[in-house]
Order: sequence, then structure tokens, then C-alpha cells
Amino acid sequence: MTMLVVGLGNPGPEYARTRHNAGFMAVDLLAENLRVSYWKDQSGAKVAHARFGEDELILAKPQTFMNISGKSVQKIMDEYELEPSEIVVVHDDIDLPEGSVRVKRGGGHGGHNGLRSVNEQLGSGDYVRVRVGVGRPPGRKDAADFVLEPVRGEAAERLDGIIPTAAQAVLHVLEHGVDSAMREYNAD
Repeated sequence: MTMLVVGLGNPGPEYARTRHNAGFMAVDLLAENLRVSYWKDQSGAKVAHARFGEDELILAKPQTFMNISGKSVQKIMDEYELEPSEIVVVHDDIDLPEGSVRVKRGGGHGGHNGLRSVNEQLGSGDYVRVRVGVGRPPGRKDAADFVLEPVRGEAAERLDGIIPTAAQAVLHVLEHGVDSAMREYNAD
């Protein structure tokens, strides 16, 4: 079976260490763990191929910026003749406590512009999501500013600490299915 694993984020060094790039970080770690060494530019994304058990994985990091990342996802899906049910999207989520990971099948975009774009392009939100909790902004800080600011110090350590869990959640989905992953990661 072929599965597409998409990490959502923004391209460029100025965004590399931001909460909004949690999806990119998780997919990068997944690629490292699966010994992927070659990424190519394809369909508006950085794309790599890996094997996990019997599955062929297509790892993708759209380079179109978050707000239009769905266009890249749709192109990759068309190219490999994939259905939404064959996709796992990893993304940041301000509605989850910082440091948590949750797995979900389907649903709306919850104000996340990357998910909004993917849903618009696919005509459906019927794909698996690995949600990386980054918490809410403090005080009256704008949510967009919060997720796009570089993280440093303890905040960076907390983000770095949860990325391996997100990568492992993706593998759990692939190996044991989404229902098992939801029981495992949504338990607390």
C-alpha cells in the first residue's frame, strides 16, 4: 500500500524554528528515522520516498506556504492516484495543550489555514491527522504571531521534545491503524 505523509509548515529559514512548522519537523524526523537521504522538488513540495514494512511512504513538505499547501497535496495525490483515506497530515494545533499529540480522522479545519487549504482542495477532511499541541498564545497575543514567531529556550525544548512523539504517532497509524493510534495517543 502507498501512503502519503504530509507535514505542514512554511518554507524558508525564518520559519524553520516556529510552532507552525511542527509538521515539517515531524516529517523530517520520520525521514531521518527511515534513513531517507534524498528529497526532490515535486508538485510544489519537497518529496521523499521510504519503506515502512510493506508500505511505500511518500513524505512531503509543501513549499507553497501554509495557506495554499492544499494545492501541492492535491497534485501529489493526483500523481500517485491516492485517496484522502491514504493520507496522514501532521500539523500544529493551538487548541491542544503544549506538548500533547492527538490523532484524529476527518473533521473541519478549526481555523488552521493549512488544513483549510487541504480540505478545500480535496473537497473533504476525510484523512488522518496527527495534531501537535503547541498551546494557546499568552495574554492577548495574536494566534498567527504566536505560531510564526521563532521558539527559543524552554519553549524550543518543549517543542523539540514532542516531535519524536508525533513521528511515532504517524508510524503507529501506519502499522496499527488510526483507531489503535487514537486509543494510544488520545488517552490522557
